Amino acid sequence: MNPAEPSIDTVVYVASSGDGTIGSYRLDRQSEKLIPLATTEAAENVMPLAISPDKQFLYAAIRSDPLRVLSYRIDSNSGELTPLGSGALYGSMAYIATDRSGRYLLAASYGGNLVSVSPIDGNGVAGDATQTLETGSRAHAILTTPDNRHVLATNLGDDRLAQFYFADGALAPNDPPAAETAAGAGPRHFVFSPDGRVVYVLGEFDATVTTFALNADDGTLTQVSVCQGLPDTLELAPGMPREEIPAGDDTPRIWAADLHITPDGHYLYLSERTSSTLSTLRADPESGKLQYVANQPTVKQPRGFEIDPAGRYLVAAGELSDHLSLYRIEPASGELTHVSDAPVGSKTNWVEIVSFG
Repeated sequence: MNPAEPSIDTVVYVASSGDGTIGSYRLDRQSEKLIPLATTEAAENVMPLAISPDKQFLYAAIRSDPLRVLSYRIDSNSGELTPLGSGALYGSMAYIATDRSGRYLLAASYGGNLVSVSPIDGNGVAGDATQTLETGSRAHAILTTPDNRHVLATNLGDDRLAQFYFADGALAPNDPPAAETAAGAGPRHFVFSPDGRVVYVLGEFDATVTTFALNADDGTLTQVSVCQGLPDTLELAPGMPREEIPAGDDTPRIWAADLHITPDGHYLYLSERTSSTLSTLRADPESGKLQYVANQPTVKQPRGFEIDPAGRYLVAAGELSDHLSLYRIEPASGELTHVSDAPVGSKTNWVEIVSFG
């Protein structure tokens, strides 16, 4: 990087499955713009992404044959990605995440109804998956608990979250093996509250967010409350798996996608693809209960978005949009103010944001 250029502080990475690329952008807080940095070749149908806990590596799951995960080194001075290697995955993975130590990569396969664990070596390269477990129907997301001793994974088709023990890089069913959501919710993505006491779960088919209390000792969940995430004025019918919608049925249905929480734990945001909107929910940090606040238009078919680590900006990507949208988050109200757009590749679906220093 030229010494005269502004230093890299925060970099936004986006996966574009149609182009088979990973785009990178500098988040310029002064101008409130996303400045394109580079486009890195990955492979057809690249989706999803994950960042290592030390921010030194990026992982990208490839959902075209051969199914695999690509590993990249992140240059903290420029944001540049350097390919390091790949490892086999034994399913088309809808979600990947590292464990809290950065030594293992977890993955969940929607089509394969399975989860897996891959070792990450000392050079940051994720190798071939060493454990693949059948789980409930349509696994969609997977994360370790904050203490790294347990793992949770959504099973969208069974309206439940699978609960696992996690030790020495291996998964084993917990007791009980699952926690239930409401029937027909279709649990998809989930996040932990910043203090780790609460898990928020997005229902793809009803756009609710279910609050669960996490028992850190045994890694199990207890349902606390459910909050509706969309206004009735959108007039969307309950969702269902896309592959089960009858031919010729063009009923507008709920199709919620992504969920993220601000670093202070006060606001959650969710995306809904049919209406191409973002919703804002307010969280009570003590009880974990949520309150619906607002809903607003965004990029077309917003499959992925992310909040920057400082909690001041949100970046949204749409699978049918030719641009990213950058929003300022008002700390006192959680209000999203659209500030700028940036060009993007084809079928952009995933966003990760890394701040250095």
